[in-house]
Amino acid sequence: MNAPAPSPGAGSILRGIRKRLLVMLLVPLALLAVVSAWFDYRQAGSAALQQDLQLARLVPLLADSIVAPGKTALDAPVVLLAPPVEEFLKERTGNSALLVTDVQGHPLLGDAWMSAPVPTTRENEFHSEEQGGVTYRIVAQRAKTAGGELVVYLADGSDARQQWLQSVLLKVLLPNAVLVVAAAFAVNWAARRALLPLLELKDALEHRSPRDLRAIDAEHSPDEVRPLVESLNRLFALVDAQAQAQQRFVADAAHQLRTPLAGLQTQVEAWAQALEMKNSELKVPPAGMNRSSSAITLGADEIFQLRAATRRTSQLANQLLALSRADAPSLAMESMESVDLQALCEAVLALHLDAASSREVDLGLDAAPATAQAHEWLLRELLVNLVDNAVRYAGRGACVTIRCGVQPGGRAFLQVEDDGPGIPLEERSRALERFYRVPGTVGEGNGLGLAIAQEIAHVHGRNLQLEEGVNGRGLQVTLTFDNAPR
Repeated sequence: MNAPAPSPGAGSILRGIRKRLLVMLLVPLALLAVVSAWFDYRQAGSAALQQDLQLARLVPLLADSIVAPGKTALDAPVVLLAPPVEEFLKERTGNSALLVTDVQGHPLLGDAWMSAPVPTTRENEFHSEEQGGVTYRIVAQRAKTAGGELVVYLADGSDARQQWLQSVLLKVLLPNAVLVVAAAFAVNWAARRALLPLLELKDALEHRSPRDLRAIDAEHSPDEVRPLVESLNRLFALVDAQAQAQQRFVADAAHQLRTPLAGLQTQVEAWAQALEMKNSELKVPPAGMNRSSSAITLGADEIFQLRAATRRTSQLANQLLALSRADAPSLAMESMESVDLQALCEAVLALHLDAASSREVDLGLDAAPATAQAHEWLLRELLVNLVDNAVRYAGRGACVTIRCGVQPGGRAFLQVEDDGPGIPLEERSRALERFYRVPGTVGEGNGLGLAIAQEIAHVHGRNLQLEEGVNGRGLQVTLTFDNAPR
Protein backbone atom coordinates (compact mmCIF):
# COMPACT_ATOMS: atom_id res chain seq x y z
CA MET A 1 0.00 0.00 0.00
CA ASN A 2 1.19 3.54 -0.64
CA ALA A 3 3.41 4.80 2.15
CA PRO A 4 1.46 7.48 3.98
CA ALA A 5 2.52 11.05 3.41
CA PRO A 6 4.33 12.68 6.31
CA SER A 7 1.77 13.76 8.79
CA PRO A 8 1.62 17.54 9.27
CA GLY A 9 0.29 16.93 12.76
CA ALA A 10 3.43 15.09 13.86
CA GLY A 11 5.76 17.88 12.73
CA SER A 12 3.56 20.53 14.35
CA ILE A 13 3.59 18.59 17.65
CA LEU A 14 7.40 18.55 17.69
CA ARG A 15 7.55 22.21 16.73
CA GLY A 16 5.04 22.87 19.52
CA ILE A 17 7.27 21.09 22.04
CA ARG A 18 10.28 23.16 20.97
CA LYS A 19 8.19 26.31 21.12
CA ARG A 20 6.97 25.50 24.61
CA LEU A 21 10.54 24.82 25.75
CA LEU A 22 11.65 28.15 24.31
CA VAL A 23 8.77 30.00 25.95
CA MET A 24 9.28 28.28 29.29
CA LEU A 25 12.97 29.19 29.30
CA LEU A 26 12.95 32.59 27.61
CA VAL A 27 9.97 34.10 29.43
CA PRO A 28 11.68 33.72 32.84
CA LEU A 29 14.81 35.30 31.34
CA ALA A 30 12.75 38.24 30.09
CA LEU A 31 11.03 38.59 33.46
CA LEU A 32 14.46 38.46 35.11
CA ALA A 33 15.60 41.31 32.87
CA VAL A 34 12.55 43.37 33.84
CA VAL A 35 13.13 42.70 37.54
CA SER A 36 16.80 43.56 37.15
CA ALA A 37 15.88 46.83 35.42
CA TRP A 38 13.46 47.65 38.23
CA PHE A 39 16.15 47.03 40.84
CA ASP A 40 18.57 49.19 38.86
CA TYR A 41 15.95 51.93 38.79
CA ARG A 42 15.51 51.64 42.53
CA GLN A 43 19.26 51.80 42.97
CA ALA A 44 19.40 54.85 40.71
CA GLY A 45 16.70 56.47 42.79
CA SER A 46 18.66 55.75 45.96
CA ALA A 47 21.83 57.16 44.38
CA ALA A 48 19.92 60.28 43.32
CA LEU A 49 18.64 60.74 46.85
CA GLN A 50 22.17 60.44 48.19
CA GLN A 51 23.26 63.00 45.60
CA ASP A 52 20.58 65.45 46.78
CA LEU A 53 21.70 64.95 50.36
CA GLN A 54 25.30 65.61 49.36
CA LEU A 55 24.35 68.79 47.52
CA ALA A 56 22.29 69.87 50.51
CA ARG A 57 25.37 69.42 52.75
CA LEU A 58 27.71 71.23 50.38
CA VAL A 59 25.63 74.28 49.51
CA PRO A 60 25.93 75.86 53.02
CA LEU A 61 29.69 75.32 52.80
CA LEU A 62 29.62 77.11 49.44
CA ALA A 63 27.83 80.04 51.11
CA ASP A 64 30.41 80.02 53.88
CA SER A 65 33.17 80.10 51.25
CA ILE A 66 32.25 83.71 50.40
CA VAL A 67 34.65 85.61 52.65
CA ALA A 68 34.21 89.20 51.41
CA PRO A 69 31.91 91.28 49.21
CA GLY A 70 32.98 92.70 45.88
CA LYS A 71 34.21 96.24 45.50
CA THR A 72 30.81 97.19 44.16
CA ALA A 73 27.41 95.56 44.31
CA LEU A 74 27.90 94.20 40.81
CA ASP A 75 31.40 92.84 41.39
CA ALA A 76 32.08 89.23 42.22
CA PRO A 77 32.52 88.52 45.89
CA VAL A 78 35.75 87.08 47.23
CA VAL A 79 35.46 83.30 47.49
CA LEU A 80 37.71 80.88 49.31
CA LEU A 81 36.28 77.45 48.59
CA ALA A 82 35.90 75.09 51.46
CA PRO A 83 37.89 71.87 50.95
CA PRO A 84 34.77 69.64 50.58
CA VAL A 85 33.34 71.95 47.90
CA GLU A 86 36.68 72.18 46.13
CA GLU A 87 37.07 68.41 46.18
CA PHE A 88 33.51 67.98 44.88
CA LEU A 89 34.19 70.29 41.93
CA LYS A 90 37.50 68.60 41.11
CA GLU A 91 35.99 65.11 41.20
CA ARG A 92 33.25 66.17 38.81
CA THR A 93 35.20 68.34 36.41
CA GLY A 94 32.93 68.97 33.45
CA ASN A 95 29.91 67.63 35.32
CA SER A 96 29.65 70.23 38.08
CA ALA A 97 29.12 73.96 38.33
CA LEU A 98 28.49 76.73 40.83
CA LEU A 99 26.82 80.13 40.67
CA VAL A 100 26.50 83.09 43.00
CA THR A 101 23.86 85.74 42.33
CA ASP A 102 22.36 88.62 44.19
CA VAL A 103 18.82 88.41 45.48
CA GLN A 104 17.56 89.83 42.20
CA GLY A 105 19.17 86.96 40.29
CA HIS A 106 22.01 88.87 38.68
CA PRO A 107 25.01 86.54 38.26
CA LEU A 108 28.05 87.61 40.22
CA LEU A 109 30.28 84.52 40.05
CA GLY A 110 30.30 81.14 38.31
CA ASP A 111 28.29 79.60 35.43
CA ALA A 112 25.61 82.01 34.38
CA TRP A 113 23.76 79.38 32.29
CA MET A 114 21.81 78.31 35.35
CA SER A 115 18.43 79.92 34.95
CA ALA A 116 16.95 78.78 38.20
CA PRO A 117 14.47 81.06 39.94
CA VAL A 118 15.64 82.93 43.02
CA PRO A 119 14.48 81.17 46.21
CA THR A 120 12.08 83.20 48.31
CA THR A 121 12.95 81.35 51.52
CA ARG A 122 16.11 80.10 53.10
CA GLU A 123 15.17 76.46 52.45
CA ASN A 124 17.06 74.43 49.92
CA GLU A 125 15.32 74.22 46.54
CA PHE A 126 16.12 71.45 44.05
CA HIS A 127 15.44 71.30 40.34
CA SER A 128 16.93 69.76 37.19
CA GLU A 129 18.17 71.56 34.12
CA GLU A 130 19.75 70.39 30.87
CA GLN A 131 22.90 72.00 29.54
CA GLY A 132 25.13 70.72 26.77
CA GLY A 133 23.26 67.38 26.61
CA VAL A 134 23.75 66.81 30.34
CA THR A 135 20.97 66.97 32.88
CA TYR A 136 22.20 68.73 36.03
CA ARG A 137 20.74 68.38 39.47
CA ILE A 138 20.83 71.89 40.97
CA VAL A 139 20.36 73.02 44.55
CA ALA A 140 19.77 76.68 45.37
CA GLN A 141 19.97 78.35 48.76
CA ARG A 142 19.40 81.96 49.88
CA ALA A 143 21.86 82.77 52.64
CA LYS A 144 23.51 85.58 54.56
CA THR A 145 27.19 85.56 53.74
CA ALA A 146 30.23 87.69 54.42
CA GLY A 147 29.46 89.39 51.15
CA GLY A 148 25.88 90.14 52.07
CA GLU A 149 22.65 88.31 51.34
CA LEU A 150 23.28 86.26 48.24
CA VAL A 151 21.93 83.20 46.44
CA VAL A 152 24.31 80.30 45.89
CA TYR A 153 23.78 77.45 43.41
CA LEU A 154 25.57 74.12 43.18
CA ALA A 155 25.01 71.77 40.20
CA ASP A 156 25.92 68.10 39.74
CA GLY A 157 25.73 66.54 36.26
CA SER A 158 26.31 62.98 37.47
CA ASP A 159 22.68 62.43 38.40
CA ALA A 160 22.21 58.62 38.59
CA ARG A 161 18.66 58.94 37.37
CA GLN A 162 19.67 60.50 34.09
CA GLN A 163 22.26 57.73 33.65
CA TRP A 164 19.71 55.08 34.47
CA LEU A 165 18.48 54.51 30.91
CA GLN A 166 21.99 54.17 29.54
CA SER A 167 22.86 51.91 32.43
CA VAL A 168 19.83 49.76 31.80
CA LEU A 169 20.64 49.49 28.10
CA LEU A 170 24.28 48.61 28.60
CA LYS A 171 24.15 46.61 31.79
CA VAL A 172 20.71 44.96 31.71
CA LEU A 173 18.82 44.98 28.44
CA LEU A 174 21.72 44.44 26.04
CA PRO A 175 23.33 41.57 28.01
CA ASN A 176 19.94 39.98 28.57
CA ALA A 177 19.02 40.37 24.89
CA VAL A 178 22.27 38.63 23.93
CA LEU A 179 21.55 35.98 26.55
CA VAL A 180 18.00 35.47 25.24
CA VAL A 181 19.20 35.11 21.63
CA ALA A 182 21.97 32.73 22.67
CA ALA A 183 19.53 30.81 24.85
CA ALA A 184 17.07 30.57 21.95
CA PHE A 185 19.70 28.98 19.72
CA ALA A 186 20.96 26.78 22.54
CA VAL A 187 17.48 25.63 23.54
CA ASN A 188 16.49 25.01 19.93
CA TRP A 189 19.65 22.93 19.38
CA ALA A 190 19.22 21.12 22.69
CA ALA A 191 15.53 20.47 21.98
CA ARG A 192 16.37 19.04 18.58
CA ARG A 193 18.99 16.78 20.08
CA ALA A 194 16.74 15.78 22.96
CA LEU A 195 13.79 15.13 20.65
CA LEU A 196 15.87 13.26 18.07
CA PRO A 197 14.70 9.81 19.29
CA LEU A 198 11.12 11.03 19.05
CA LEU A 199 11.76 12.36 15.53
CA GLU A 200 13.32 9.03 14.54
CA LEU A 201 10.30 7.21 15.95
CA LYS A 202 7.99 9.51 14.01
CA ASP A 203 9.92 8.96 10.76
CA ALA A 204 9.96 5.20 11.30
CA LEU A 205 6.20 5.13 11.79
CA GLU A 206 5.52 7.46 8.85
CA HIS A 207 7.49 5.29 6.43
CA ARG A 208 5.80 2.09 7.55
CA SER A 209 3.23 0.40 5.41
CA PRO A 210 -0.22 0.19 7.04
CA ARG A 211 0.25 -3.57 6.86
CA ASP A 212 3.47 -3.45 8.88
CA LEU A 213 2.35 -3.98 12.47
CA ARG A 214 5.67 -5.13 13.89
CA ALA A 215 6.47 -4.05 17.43
CA ILE A 216 8.77 -1.07 17.90
CA ASP A 217 12.05 -1.72 19.71
CA ALA A 218 11.28 -0.31 23.16
CA GLU A 219 14.70 -1.21 24.61
CA HIS A 220 16.46 1.40 22.49
CA SER A 221 13.86 4.09 23.12
CA PRO A 222 14.44 6.89 25.65
CA ASP A 223 12.93 6.36 29.08
CA GLU A 224 10.50 9.23 28.56
CA VAL A 225 9.20 7.74 25.29
CA ARG A 226 9.23 4.10 26.35
CA PRO A 227 5.67 4.14 27.84
CA LEU A 228 4.39 5.56 24.54
CA VAL A 229 6.27 2.92 22.54
CA GLU A 230 4.95 0.14 24.74
CA SER A 231 1.39 1.46 24.35
CA LEU A 232 1.84 1.58 20.57
CA ASN A 233 3.18 -1.97 20.59
CA ARG A 234 0.12 -3.17 22.53
CA LEU A 235 -2.12 -1.38 20.04
CA PHE A 236 -0.22 -2.88 17.09
CA ALA A 237 -0.54 -6.33 18.63
CA LEU A 238 -4.29 -5.95 19.09
CA VAL A 239 -4.81 -4.63 15.56
CA ASP A 240 -2.58 -7.34 14.12
CA ALA A 241 -4.43 -10.06 16.02
CA GLN A 242 -7.76 -8.73 14.84
CA ALA A 243 -6.56 -8.45 11.24
CA GLN A 244 -5.06 -11.93 11.33
CA ALA A 245 -8.29 -13.37 12.77
CA GLN A 246 -10.31 -11.69 10.05
CA GLN A 247 -7.91 -12.88 7.36
CA ARG A 248 -7.99 -16.43 8.70
CA PHE A 249 -11.78 -16.42 8.82
CA VAL A 250 -12.15 -15.18 5.24
CA ALA A 251 -9.43 -17.49 3.96
CA ASP A 252 -10.79 -20.52 5.85
CA ALA A 253 -14.35 -19.81 4.78
CA ALA A 254 -13.35 -19.36 1.15
CA HIS A 255 -11.14 -22.42 1.24
CA GLN A 256 -13.84 -24.56 2.83
CA LEU A 257 -16.35 -23.41 0.26
CA ARG A 258 -14.14 -24.14 -2.71
CA THR A 259 -14.29 -27.94 -2.47
CA PRO A 260 -18.07 -28.39 -2.20
CA LEU A 261 -18.66 -25.65 -4.71
CA ALA A 262 -16.27 -27.29 -7.16
CA GLY A 263 -18.10 -30.58 -6.77
CA LEU A 264 -21.49 -28.91 -7.11
CA GLN A 265 -20.38 -26.97 -10.16
CA THR A 266 -19.01 -30.12 -11.80
CA GLN A 267 -22.32 -31.91 -11.24
CA VAL A 268 -24.39 -28.98 -12.48
CA GLU A 269 -22.18 -28.54 -15.53
CA ALA A 270 -22.71 -32.26 -16.35
CA TRP A 271 -26.48 -31.88 -15.99
CA ALA A 272 -26.51 -28.79 -18.14
CA GLN A 273 -24.41 -30.43 -20.82
CA ALA A 274 -26.65 -33.51 -20.82
CA LEU A 275 -29.79 -31.37 -21.09
CA GLU A 276 -28.29 -29.36 -23.93
CA MET A 277 -27.60 -32.58 -25.79
CA LYS A 278 -31.12 -33.90 -24.96
CA ASN A 279 -32.83 -30.76 -26.21
CA SER A 280 -30.78 -30.74 -29.40
CA GLU A 281 -31.82 -34.36 -30.12
CA LEU A 282 -35.53 -33.68 -29.62
CA LYS A 283 -35.72 -31.04 -32.38
CA VAL A 284 -39.35 -30.34 -31.44
CA PRO A 285 -40.89 -27.35 -33.32
CA PRO A 286 -42.18 -24.69 -30.95
CA ALA A 287 -45.75 -24.90 -32.27
CA GLY A 288 -45.92 -28.67 -31.76
CA MET A 289 -44.19 -28.83 -28.38
CA ASN A 290 -45.85 -31.43 -26.14
CA ARG A 291 -45.91 -31.55 -22.34
CA SER A 292 -42.84 -33.75 -21.97
CA SER A 293 -40.63 -31.54 -24.14
CA SER A 294 -41.96 -28.49 -22.30
CA ALA A 295 -41.00 -30.09 -18.99
CA ILE A 296 -37.54 -30.88 -20.34
CA THR A 297 -37.12 -27.27 -21.49
CA LEU A 298 -38.31 -26.01 -18.12
CA GLY A 299 -35.89 -28.32 -16.36
CA ALA A 300 -33.07 -27.11 -18.62
CA ASP A 301 -33.80 -23.45 -17.73
CA GLU A 302 -33.60 -24.24 -14.05
CA ILE A 303 -30.39 -26.20 -14.51
CA PHE A 304 -28.87 -23.36 -16.54
CA GLN A 305 -29.81 -20.86 -13.80
CA LEU A 306 -28.31 -23.17 -11.21
CA ARG A 307 -25.14 -23.44 -13.30
CA ALA A 308 -24.85 -19.65 -13.50
CA ALA A 309 -25.34 -19.38 -9.74
CA THR A 310 -22.72 -22.02 -8.97
CA ARG A 311 -20.25 -20.40 -11.35
CA ARG A 312 -20.77 -17.03 -9.69
CA THR A 313 -20.46 -18.53 -6.20
CA SER A 314 -17.28 -20.42 -7.11
CA GLN A 315 -15.80 -17.27 -8.58
CA LEU A 316 -16.75 -15.36 -5.42
CA ALA A 317 -15.03 -17.94 -3.19
CA ASN A 318 -11.88 -17.83 -5.33
CA GLN A 319 -11.87 -14.03 -5.34
CA LEU A 320 -12.39 -13.86 -1.58
CA LEU A 321 -9.46 -16.18 -1.11
CA ALA A 322 -7.31 -14.07 -3.46
CA LEU A 323 -8.40 -10.87 -1.69
CA SER A 324 -7.55 -12.39 1.67
CA ARG A 325 -4.08 -13.34 0.50
CA ALA A 326 -3.47 -9.91 -1.07
CA ASP A 327 -4.63 -8.14 2.10
CA ALA A 328 -2.51 -10.23 4.48
CA PRO A 329 -0.31 -8.09 6.79
CA SER A 330 2.48 -10.65 6.49
CA LEU A 331 3.12 -9.46 2.91
CA ALA A 332 4.94 -6.43 4.34
CA MET A 333 7.60 -8.82 5.67
CA GLU A 334 8.12 -10.64 2.35
CA SER A 335 10.85 -9.40 0.04
CA MET A 336 10.01 -8.69 -3.59
CA GLU A 337 11.71 -10.31 -6.54
CA SER A 338 12.53 -9.38 -10.10
CA VAL A 339 9.51 -10.33 -12.24
CA ASP A 340 9.65 -10.80 -16.03
CA LEU A 341 6.51 -8.91 -17.09
CA GLN A 342 6.62 -10.14 -20.68
CA ALA A 343 6.65 -13.82 -19.61
CA LEU A 344 3.86 -13.10 -17.14
CA CYS A 345 1.66 -11.55 -19.83
CA GLU A 346 2.25 -14.48 -22.17
CA ALA A 347 1.26 -16.97 -19.44
CA VAL A 348 -1.94 -15.11 -18.57
CA LEU A 349 -2.83 -14.79 -22.26
CA ALA A 350 -2.64 -18.58 -22.65
CA LEU A 351 -4.95 -19.05 -19.63
CA HIS A 352 -7.71 -16.90 -21.12
CA LEU A 353 -7.63 -17.82 -24.79
CA ASP A 354 -10.40 -20.42 -24.49
CA ALA A 355 -12.66 -18.15 -22.42
CA ALA A 356 -12.10 -15.30 -24.88
CA SER A 357 -12.87 -17.54 -27.86
CA SER A 358 -16.11 -18.79 -26.27
CA ARG A 359 -17.23 -15.16 -25.87
CA GLU A 360 -16.00 -14.22 -29.38
CA VAL A 361 -13.50 -11.76 -27.90
CA ASP A 362 -10.27 -11.01 -29.76
CA LEU A 363 -7.62 -11.38 -27.03
CA GLY A 364 -4.19 -10.13 -28.08
CA LEU A 365 -0.76 -9.40 -26.66
CA ASP A 366 1.48 -6.35 -27.13
CA ALA A 367 4.43 -7.09 -24.83
CA ALA A 368 7.92 -5.66 -24.75
CA PRO A 369 10.74 -6.87 -22.46
CA ALA A 370 10.38 -5.35 -18.98
CA THR A 371 11.07 -6.32 -15.40
CA ALA A 372 9.79 -5.02 -12.08
CA GLN A 373 10.47 -5.62 -8.41
CA ALA A 374 7.24 -7.22 -7.19
CA HIS A 375 5.52 -10.30 -5.80
CA GLU A 376 5.13 -12.48 -8.91
CA TRP A 377 2.14 -14.48 -7.69
CA LEU A 378 0.31 -11.28 -6.80
CA LEU A 379 1.01 -9.71 -10.20
CA ARG A 380 -0.31 -12.88 -11.81
CA GLU A 381 -3.50 -12.59 -9.72
CA LEU A 382 -3.83 -8.92 -10.66
CA LEU A 383 -3.41 -9.56 -14.36
CA VAL A 384 -5.80 -12.55 -14.26
CA ASN A 385 -8.50 -10.39 -12.68
CA LEU A 386 -8.02 -7.53 -15.13
CA VAL A 387 -8.10 -9.81 -18.18
CA ASP A 388 -11.08 -11.76 -16.79
CA ASN A 389 -12.96 -8.49 -16.24
CA ALA A 390 -12.17 -7.25 -19.73
CA VAL A 391 -13.21 -10.55 -21.40
CA ARG A 392 -16.44 -10.69 -19.37
CA TYR A 393 -17.66 -7.14 -19.83
CA ALA A 394 -16.19 -5.93 -23.14
CA GLY A 395 -18.92 -7.77 -25.05
CA ARG A 396 -18.94 -10.09 -28.03
CA GLY A 397 -16.74 -9.03 -30.90
CA ALA A 398 -14.63 -6.78 -28.65
CA CYS A 399 -10.86 -6.56 -28.67
CA VAL A 400 -8.84 -6.99 -25.48
CA THR A 401 -5.11 -6.30 -25.44
CA ILE A 402 -2.57 -7.21 -22.75
CA ARG A 403 0.43 -4.90 -22.73
CA CYS A 404 3.70 -4.52 -20.84
CA GLY A 405 6.87 -2.57 -21.41
CA VAL A 406 8.77 0.49 -20.31
CA GLN A 407 7.38 4.02 -20.40
CA PRO A 408 9.49 6.94 -21.72
CA GLY A 409 10.25 7.96 -18.13
CA GLY A 410 11.90 4.58 -17.47
CA ARG A 411 9.04 2.99 -15.51
CA ALA A 412 7.89 -0.53 -16.22
CA PHE A 413 4.15 -1.02 -16.63
CA LEU A 414 1.36 -3.56 -17.03
CA GLN A 415 -1.79 -2.68 -18.94
CA VAL A 416 -5.06 -4.28 -20.04
CA GLU A 417 -7.18 -2.42 -22.59
CA ASP A 418 -10.53 -3.19 -24.20
CA ASP A 419 -12.86 -1.37 -26.58
CA GLY A 420 -16.06 -2.31 -24.77
CA PRO A 421 -18.56 -0.01 -23.03
CA GLY A 422 -15.95 1.14 -20.50
CA ILE A 423 -16.68 2.83 -17.16
CA PRO A 424 -18.03 6.40 -16.90
CA LEU A 425 -15.58 8.90 -15.43
CA GLU A 426 -17.73 9.57 -12.37
CA GLU A 427 -17.90 5.84 -11.58
CA ARG A 428 -14.20 4.96 -11.91
CA SER A 429 -13.23 5.66 -8.30
CA ARG A 430 -16.16 3.61 -6.98
CA ALA A 431 -15.45 0.79 -9.44
CA LEU A 432 -12.34 0.02 -7.38
CA GLU A 433 -14.42 -0.54 -4.24
CA ARG A 434 -15.23 -4.03 -3.06
CA PHE A 435 -18.55 -5.54 -4.20
CA TYR A 436 -19.42 -2.44 -6.24
CA ARG A 437 -20.79 -2.99 -9.73
CA VAL A 438 -21.24 -0.14 -12.15
CA PRO A 439 -24.97 0.45 -12.79
CA GLY A 440 -26.09 -1.10 -16.06
CA THR A 441 -23.32 -3.73 -16.10
CA VAL A 442 -24.50 -6.96 -17.73
CA GLY A 443 -23.11 -10.44 -17.16
CA GLU A 444 -22.01 -12.39 -14.15
CA GLY A 445 -19.76 -10.84 -11.53
CA ASN A 446 -19.34 -9.98 -7.87
CA GLY A 447 -17.69 -6.56 -8.02
CA LEU A 448 -14.36 -7.85 -6.72
CA GLY A 449 -12.11 -8.09 -9.77
CA LEU A 450 -10.94 -4.47 -9.86
CA ALA A 451 -10.94 -4.29 -6.04
CA ILE A 452 -8.52 -7.23 -5.86
CA ALA A 453 -6.32 -5.65 -8.53
CA GLN A 454 -6.31 -2.34 -6.64
CA GLU A 455 -5.41 -4.11 -3.39
CA ILE A 456 -2.50 -5.82 -5.11
CA ALA A 457 -1.40 -2.47 -6.55
CA HIS A 458 -1.44 -1.07 -2.99
CA VAL A 459 0.83 -3.90 -1.86
CA HIS A 460 3.36 -2.61 -4.41
CA GLY A 461 2.92 0.99 -3.31
CA ARG A 462 0.96 2.05 -6.37
CA ASN A 463 -2.59 2.73 -7.56
CA LEU A 464 -4.39 1.47 -10.64
CA GLN A 465 -4.95 4.07 -13.34
CA LEU A 466 -8.36 3.81 -15.01
CA GLU A 467 -8.62 5.69 -18.32
CA GLU A 468 -10.45 5.54 -21.61
CA GLY A 469 -9.10 3.21 -24.25
CA VAL A 470 -7.79 4.15 -27.67
CA ASN A 471 -10.07 6.52 -29.63
CA GLY A 472 -12.05 7.26 -26.45
CA ARG A 473 -13.63 3.81 -26.30
CA GLY A 474 -13.55 1.10 -23.68
CA LEU A 475 -11.36 0.99 -20.60
CA GLN A 476 -7.60 1.05 -20.13
CA VAL A 477 -6.25 -0.14 -16.76
CA THR A 478 -2.55 0.54 -16.07
CA LEU A 479 -0.18 -0.29 -13.25
CA THR A 480 3.26 1.36 -13.24
CA PHE A 481 6.29 0.51 -11.11
CA ASP A 482 8.78 2.90 -9.52
CA ASN A 483 11.89 0.92 -10.29
CA ALA A 484 13.66 1.24 -13.62
CA PRO A 485 13.94 -1.84 -15.86
CA ARG A 486 17.03 -4.01 -15.70
